[in-house]
Amino acid sequence: MTFAIVLVGLAALLVLTILLPVTRRMWAFTLYAGKYIVLGIGEKLGLRRLASKIRGREHMPLTRPRAARMFAEDMGPTFIKFGQIVGSSSGIFPDEYVEEFQSCLDKVRPFPYDQVEQTIKDELGAEGTRQLTEVEVAPLASASIAQVHRAKLRDGTEVVVKVQRPGLDSRVVNDMKIMRVMAQVIAFFSKDAKLANPVGVLDDFAATLREEIDFRQEASNLDRFNEIMRELGHADVRAPVPHWALTTRKVLVMERFVGTRVDDVESIRTQALDSEAMLVKGMRAWFQCVLFHGFFHGDVHAGNLMLLANGDIGFLDFGIVGRFTDKQRHMVTDYIVAFTIGDYKTLAETVAAMGGVGEDADLEAFAEALKGAYEPIRNTKFGDINFGEMIPKIHEVAREHGMTMPREFILILKQMLYFDRYAKLLAPELNIFTDPRLVLSLMQDIQRARSS
Repeated sequence: MTFAIVLVGLAALLVLTILLPVTRRMWAFTLYAGKYIVLGIGEKLGLRRLASKIRGREHMPLTRPRAARMFAEDMGPTFIKFGQIVGSSSGIFPDEYVEEFQSCLDKVRPFPYDQVEQTIKDELGAEGTRQLTEVEVAPLASASIAQVHRAKLRDGTEVVVKVQRPGLDSRVVNDMKIMRVMAQVIAFFSKDAKLANPVGVLDDFAATLREEIDFRQEASNLDRFNEIMRELGHADVRAPVPHWALTTRKVLVMERFVGTRVDDVESIRTQALDSEAMLVKGMRAWFQCVLFHGFFHGDVHAGNLMLLANGDIGFLDFGIVGRFTDKQRHMVTDYIVAFTIGDYKTLAETVAAMGGVGEDADLEAFAEALKGAYEPIRNTKFGDINFGEMIPKIHEVAREHGMTMPREFILILKQMLYFDRYAKLLAPELNIFTDPRLVLSLMQDIQRARSS
């Protein structure tokens, strides 16, 4: 009898853990992890190769990076977003993982088209749905939060429709609870990890995700960017114009851009585009957003930056943006000036004022450490900079001095790494910190920003 009661109790506990959202996700984590452990063993023993041969299929080796990427895709949007961080962080993660996870930027496994149709109907209603015609079944791009489909309006206007992944809200909430516990455990057992503030980083990540999954906020960001570009006189730098009548929390209809991704070097050369000049123009516009308005695109990976067919520069996907207060904006100008002229004492003082180091920190030692970490960036062509060595060095300086930076400043560093990658591809002789087209205009912009 006792055994039967225990058995029933265990069965009830199992059912309960499956029914509760958070524990259900923990089960999914465990089962998917087990799946790839088994597949990894099969790869080592040659069983996967044999199975592929029997089925007459090409064998795709299951490397650790590939298994990690597939695990993230199986777990869904929250883990895919982490995969995007890996794929866009050259020098922080091993190259083979960075390369593998780059597919998470805009080549994530798509969800079925019938779910796309259902979401559009639920969100736009009958009249809104009739406004869209010729929605293509195959997605133009598929990412962690949503996928994008080409379509037309009834008047023939070409647009794209961004549709959120089904069940995203609840899954993100539950995954973030699990990941926060993991971050707390890591911080408790690792001193270095505690300095990196994994719980704080995760909380920022959660806040960013909450904003990113509301497409009405993204539509507002698109309008804001275009407004700023007009104000700054950049008629040839723009974002897609949203169609507000067809935009909800889960559906965003916007102007379709036609052009070339910034990392498609072969296509750019075939079209004989002045890629270096366009890159400099796009970077200056991005910097001016920061300096004058404290607003900037916070995710300019290659899928989000285009050289348009008419010669314009297009910024896409404004789900992630950075915002500064006026005080932070003025600190950024101080930071940029100090960095550009190599004044590491002022740079250290500025970082301290941002709250990045403790009050009892040795600022002279900190300034010397910053010089050792950053000086190569100022004096080396982008094509020759080894960020794989430099970024860990910067992290080492941060750990030694207990340095933490606000989310927006980390976002800026991330965008600089993106621009670095494009410079290496399109203009390896360029150094944005010494190029007169950028430096002189930047100094003028900073003077204007300080007086505003």
